[in-house]
Amino acid sequence: MSPETIRKEMKLKKSKTKQPKKTKNFIWIRLMITTILTLAIFIGIKQSKTFKKEFYKQVYETNFSFAYINNVYKNLFGNPIPFQELVKTPVQATFKEKLTYKQKENYKEGVKLTVEDHYLVPIKNSGLVVFIGEKEGYGKTVIIQQMNGIDLWYGGLKEINVKLYDYVEEGSLLGETENQNLFLVFKKEGTVLDYKEYLS
Repeated sequence: MSPETIRKEMKLKKSKTKQPKKTKNFIWIRLMITTILTLAIFIGIKQSKTFKKEFYKQVYETNFSFAYINNVYKNLFGNPIPFQELVKTPVQATFKEKLTYKQKENYKEGVKLTVEDHYLVPIKNSGLVVFIGEKEGYGKTVIIQQMNGIDLWYGGLKEINVKLYDYVEEGSLLGETENQNLFLVFKKEGTVLDYKEYLS
């Protein structure tokens, strides 16, 4: 499939294929389990100072892996968000690529990759989109919290094919670069990692 065809498909995000209907009982079971887990956490916080302290430590002091929890929920219940199948038409996967580049060089906290002009950027590892916006020195940027707990910044984008809090798969289309530069930054719990360990 040509890059031009893929670009056109970026603009037509909706697929005409219909998703099979799931039973109402299964939806209610998922909602009930989610409610029970939430109530159990609230009760634990109210009843036990030790539980409360540990809960706050895990949520506020460490880099909580929402991408991992989201993936577990998806594997157990089918969709990361209850009732998602009622409000969203699934998108067919037509893009499955690996990250390619001509050369790489140090840039600020990460690396600048020289790529084809208006390069279609594939997602390096599956994870959760936690930021979309401008970053100084990087331009339009998307940050994905990967399954391994690493936050990967993709900068220098022109078009973006994902939305905030989307769960995205490895190899799927992230977007298109502004020119021939793609900026990557690898961070874990706020600490910058050496990109050489993650790029071949």
